[in-house]
Amino acid sequence: MSKHNVNEVTSDAHFQQLLEGRSASVLNFWASWAEPCKDMNQVFEELSRKYPSLHFIQLEAESFPDISEHYEIAAVPTFILLKSGTPIERIEGANAPALAAAVAKFAKSITSTTPSTSFPPTPTTTSKGKDLTTRLQELIKAHPVMVFIKGTPQQPRCGFSRQLVELLGKVEVKYGSFDILADEEVRQGLKEFSNWPTYPQVYVNGELIGGLDILKEMIESGEFQKLAPAEEDLNTRLKKLINKSKVMVSLPFPFLRIPSPSREQFDQHMSSLSLSYQLFMKGDPTTPKCGFSRQITALLKEQGVVYDTFDILEDEEVRQGLKTYSDWPTYPQLYIHGELVGGLDIVKEMVETGELKEVLA
Repeated sequence: MSKHNVNEVTSDAHFQQLLEGRSASVLNFWASWAEPCKDMNQVFEELSRKYPSLHFIQLEAESFPDISEHYEIAAVPTFILLKSGTPIERIEGANAPALAAAVAKFAKSITSTTPSTSFPPTPTTTSKGKDLTTRLQELIKAHPVMVFIKGTPQQPRCGFSRQLVELLGKVEVKYGSFDILADEEVRQGLKEFSNWPTYPQVYVNGELIGGLDILKEMIESGEFQKLAPAEEDLNTRLKKLINKSKVMVSLPFPFLRIPSPSREQFDQHMSSLSLSYQLFMKGDPTTPKCGFSRQITALLKEQGVVYDTFDILEDEEVRQGLKTYSDWPTYPQLYIHGELVGGLDIVKEMVETGELKEVLA
């Protein structure tokens, strides 16, 4: 399946066919559960339009484990530039400027030696066969606060969208976004669906608030801040997550750019965990995102330990803050009663000596 110049991989054999005879390809390894992948998929599609001389290939990393392992995919999104099938550059995380710069440089190097090939746009179809109304209803409810803009928050493509992103940044409201330039069907359909002819459009809890001018007025009056769902602070959020069960698994995401919490904040947080056991890892027990995390979850499974998970790949604040707090630079990390036990090697030793079972008893 292809959309514009983006080819969606359907099988391992299809992937090989897409690479055959291609001198320049850009791979996008993504996951449906990773929110930043949605924005980066839109950036990826936009780049495919801009650089038709390159071959853009997109695949869900977890659906094609052999391919992902071959390219050593440890996090999503990950983008790999291939020249005649050989990787020449890798971009990990939702770093749109870095991806755009790498692709532009790659395209320039290719067009200097090979003729440009124009790929005509293919008709836009609804996602996974859904009718447009259903798709729009899902999009406007994708986040408590959802904005439809031209471009992305990192790279707005018009002045109105840029102003809206700046306003939301000032009031520190978390929101989801959709780039209408990447999907003409949504762009035209939402105007009729909402009976609102212009962009950007702002939705709160699935209800249309309005455009830029109305948002400005609501922020100035304080009405928007009252309407938008309040964001929990780090300590409150972590307490809820880690108290779900005796053993907690958490994981990190490299695309967010959130300042790390202070030592005092983490001290307060960790002191509240005196009755909990936590494993901070990359991925989850079903789909660990690195070899060390895979090994430690296998060890815990062998010991009959039951635990919930939270992917720290989805929270850069926790990922960086915990490394500072524990003075332990790598993951996974196992904590028992709020105290750091260590990483994989130490857990292995505790399993071999039987100490782990004694501690968890």
